[in-house]
Amino acid sequence: MKPKHLSEFIRYVTLSVLGMLGLSCYILADTWFISRALGEAGLTALNLAIPVYSLIHGCGLMLGSGGAVHFVFDRSRGEARSMAFTHSLCMGAVLALGFVLAGGFGSDAITHLLGADAAAFADTRTYLRMLLLCAPAFLLNDILISFARSDGRPRLAMAAMLTGSFSNILLDYIFIFPCNMGIFGAVLATCLAPVIGMAVLFGGFLHQKAGFAPMRRLPRSAGCMQILASGAPALAAELSSGVVMVVFNLLMLRFAGNTGVAAYGVIANISLVVTAVFTGIGQGMQPLISLHHGEGNRTGTRALLRYGLVTAAGLGVLITAALLLLADPLTTLFNSEHLEELQNLAVSGMHLYFTGTVFAGVNIVLSVWCIATERTVCGNLISVLRGFALILPLACLLPLVLALWGLWLAYPAAELLTLCCACFLLIGSRKKFLSACSKSEG
Repeated sequence: MKPKHLSEFIRYVTLSVLGMLGLSCYILADTWFISRALGEAGLTALNLAIPVYSLIHGCGLMLGSGGAVHFVFDRSRGEARSMAFTHSLCMGAVLALGFVLAGGFGSDAITHLLGADAAAFADTRTYLRMLLLCAPAFLLNDILISFARSDGRPRLAMAAMLTGSFSNILLDYIFIFPCNMGIFGAVLATCLAPVIGMAVLFGGFLHQKAGFAPMRRLPRSAGCMQILASGAPALAAELSSGVVMVVFNLLMLRFAGNTGVAAYGVIANISLVVTAVFTGIGQGMQPLISLHHGEGNRTGTRALLRYGLVTAAGLGVLITAALLLLADPLTTLFNSEHLEELQNLAVSGMHLYFTGTVFAGVNIVLSVWCIATERTVCGNLISVLRGFALILPLACLLPLVLALWGLWLAYPAAELLTLCCACFLLIGSRKKFLSACSKSEG
């Protein structure tokens, strides 16, 4: 795979963004169909269970993207075979077992922990139990898609993601309405989607042999740790969505009850789609940056960073404008019972919450670039700041001053502060590098 700078960037990023948009339709389709079939009660249950999906998907992205980074490093440095795929699979198997056990024996406790009350308990438990039991399929699908993209086959990765997502939408309709299966039908459709996506991947691998395969060697702890470190930002990005949703749900229950949780559910699900766009930019860039970095081409890595930042900022502006203008009709799509309080809460919240979109996009791109150029500490720190270290305290503190407005503003405030910290870290890192170069020349 020989990158051609801008043309290769456009190809990889476009295909990756389209695939991630399709993947994000998993939950968005569930939200729309459940809102139509089950109303506010269904929306509340879905929103309470979504953090479990974020955790599973985040683990899959961590193992897939982290392993793919080292797979590309190995190939660019002339190594014929790579253990990265084997390490990702082994860690995926361990995590899958943990999720399945949690689904089989701990779903009641997890449902209580997520804050479900008596009205939402049964539906929430059903949804998260199925997600946990089907975690092996989600994890394996994420790993295979990441490696297929890094193997120089972004079209196959996109085809698998879109096929799985569109099948999910179709099955959602069939299971929820003609079959009248309620929330179980929605989660069953979601769980079948990665299986269908993997069928597309395996069909592509039969047609053209994959450049990666499991090796008959025991995994090494050092190799596993490298993958976990490189993939941690992907996990943090997804996990932060889940953690933030749990905290926001609990705070919303205090401010506005189940109606507030349902209103936040509309915003949270749209936010998943928005985040998917920026994650797609990062995942599309990652193989190209890793290849340039492995070859020692610093000019190429810098050019790709510029393309990524311009793309993220430009799309961020367009997305923000669209969401501000379309907040009311978008909320109406999910407000099947036409509840005035839900409508007002969601629209006002959307106007404040999504002012952080541009900052979020730039932060995600910076984090991916740092990891792909082996600036692991910097990349992980950016992810931790935006995912946990800033938004959680802000979500708890700002409402003390601004009430519900403070809760909506916690997200943009955290992203802006993270961007300031990221710029400080990267400028400091660049100065340190230039100083080291001048000393070596002297």
